[in-house]
Amino acid sequence: MTARESGRGATSPDGPATERVWVLGADSGGSGLRVALADAARPGSTPEAAGTVTSSEPVRTGADGIDAEHMLAQLVPAARRLLADAGARGAGLAAVCVGAAGMATLGAGLRATLPAVLAREFGARHVALAADAVTAYAGALGESPGAVVAGGTGLIAMGTDLRGWRRADGWGHLLGDCGGGAWIGQAGLQAAMREFDGREGGSQPLRERAEERFGAPLSGLPAQLYPRTDRPAVLASFAPDVAACATAGDPVAAAVMRAAAHEIADAAAAACPGAEGAVVGLTGGLFRIGTPLLEPLEAELERRLPRARRLLSPEGGPLDGALLVAARLTEGALRLPSDPALLSTS
Repeated sequence: MTARESGRGATSPDGPATERVWVLGADSGGSGLRVALADAARPGSTPEAAGTVTSSEPVRTGADGIDAEHMLAQLVPAARRLLADAGARGAGLAAVCVGAAGMATLGAGLRATLPAVLAREFGARHVALAADAVTAYAGALGESPGAVVAGGTGLIAMGTDLRGWRRADGWGHLLGDCGGGAWIGQAGLQAAMREFDGREGGSQPLRERAEERFGAPLSGLPAQLYPRTDRPAVLASFAPDVAACATAGDPVAAAVMRAAAHEIADAAAAACPGAEGAVVGLTGGLFRIGTPLLEPLEAELERRLPRARRLLSPEGGPLDGALLVAARLTEGALRLPSDPALLSTS
């Protein structure tokens, strides 16, 4: 059975079964692996997931980078299950796109292993391996020029003029991710510690929130935080408290949110192409923090990128973007630029 055939065609009221073109998208990150199947039979359309499988077990990363065997141990069974659930057991896949956190710097093993295995297991004619920021871009803006800021625990901006990619930040909580959840949480906890010490720049509301979340006295916070391997996530867990204090009128917390907005706009400006009409999209859980961040961010984006059209609530996420890339590959019509590290296709 070819990659363009299914185990069961769709019956049309006007005629025989419709040929299906199955494509697979995957989104791998710190919270696990999500895999979706879609029918890309209509060229130029936006594929809609026919089913999704989610694993809460993140794909392992070691000294050699992202563990290809561990990813395949989750990805292959998920694809088989999705095809079976769609009535297409034994069908092939026309294309697969895998978006993964760390692909740019840790994806050599995936690029060396996945295309051959997916071709053997599913007859996949096309395989795209992308950084998760690229699939986030595709999900938010499709194939239009612009920039997308993906914000969660960390923060990265990705932009393109459809000739090449621009990246800003995404360097982790020790070297960057400025304006992201861990950055906001750390700034808030620093203000709480300043209040605890009696230094200038402290915030009593942030101190009280920190004591409520981590326990009093705050002198015990370093022992709780420093041994943790998930320090960025722990820091980011305090970001909503900073936003709440800003909403309640705490000037120190509000200043943290304004500083975060400045950093996010700075990353967006660095990544955004200068073309007239470029779109700037914001995606990720960070932007659900609400008005304390979005209000100053809107002002910063207007100041830094006055000619860009801003999209504060993209409809699609990284998994939607992976499906879109896979669908366009089946048509030979992918407009997003290839890049050895960020978006490789075979």
